[in-house]
Amino acid sequence: MTIASSSPPSRLPVGGAAEAHSKPRPRRTETGENRGDGRLAALFIAPALLGFVVFLLWPTLRGIYLSFTRFNLLTPAEWVGLDNYVRMVNDPIFWDSLWVTVEYVVINIGVQTVAALAIAVLLQRLTQSAMLRGIVLTPYLMSNVVAGLVWLWILDTQLGIGNEIISALGADRIPFLADETWAIPTIALINVWRHVGYTALLLFAGLQAIPGDMYEAARVDGASEWRMFWRITMPLLRPVLAVVLIMTVIGSFQVFDTVAVTTAGGPANATNVLQYYIYGSAFGRFQFGYASAMSVALLVVLSAITVLQYRLTRAGRTDLG
Repeated sequence: MTIASSSPPSRLPVGGAAEAHSKPRPRRTETGENRGDGRLAALFIAPALLGFVVFLLWPTLRGIYLSFTRFNLLTPAEWVGLDNYVRMVNDPIFWDSLWVTVEYVVINIGVQTVAALAIAVLLQRLTQSAMLRGIVLTPYLMSNVVAGLVWLWILDTQLGIGNEIISALGADRIPFLADETWAIPTIALINVWRHVGYTALLLFAGLQAIPGDMYEAARVDGASEWRMFWRITMPLLRPVLAVVLIMTVIGSFQVFDTVAVTTAGGPANATNVLQYYIYGSAFGRFQFGYASAMSVALLVVLSAITVLQYRLTRAGRTDLG
């Protein structure tokens, strides 16, 4: 006896399952949660964006505009076209200030980079003490004005402890900040003393990314520390070193406060760096249009140097990996 099924089994047409799976899925629409995340991100970005526009972008655009005008704060800006730039090209003090700035940058960057690299390698190879790293960073926590004043007292020709020591050793006192020959190297070394610890820690962070097994393999092959430094450390540290060089060069070209509190551009304009000359033109002689033109020229010079450094040092590529 057979029992008939009350409802026949349903069958899908051949290929029906495949067609069901092959149907395009509906596009995901932005949910309220995603929109909320975007608004929250915009809320967090807004203060930094506002600061960038108010304190960087707008002053830059305003300065570029003023570089084509004659402006002294007392009268409305008067459009003069390229007159300020023509004056700048024919200004011997501008070119002298630019040369003094370049001299400062060469001394500062050369000494600071070598010293910072040596300190970073010693920190990485000999000790990992956080306290020692803190001591190395201590001068950087001091402002440039305070550092300049301290060294001004130390190097004073008559009463400074530095010259007292030199005199006690039987040598003649050295007018470090009052002599045209000594002034710029002295200011450069003061800033080296203040910034070398920070630069060393940046390089130390780059050294931490180099795998330790590479040094172990080199030791097994009989490589000396000096050979490992040139064959392993320097090639793998190159991208970090390139970025550090770009940062320090830009900062060095903007030296101002150390000069202002130690020599005020003297003696005989021997330390009249470009930033100090721009400041004197704007706030000393109220020639804001001409000062803006020199600022724009400095911006162009720094942009060109940065691009050149980036390309020559291949800062965007690494030999690791």
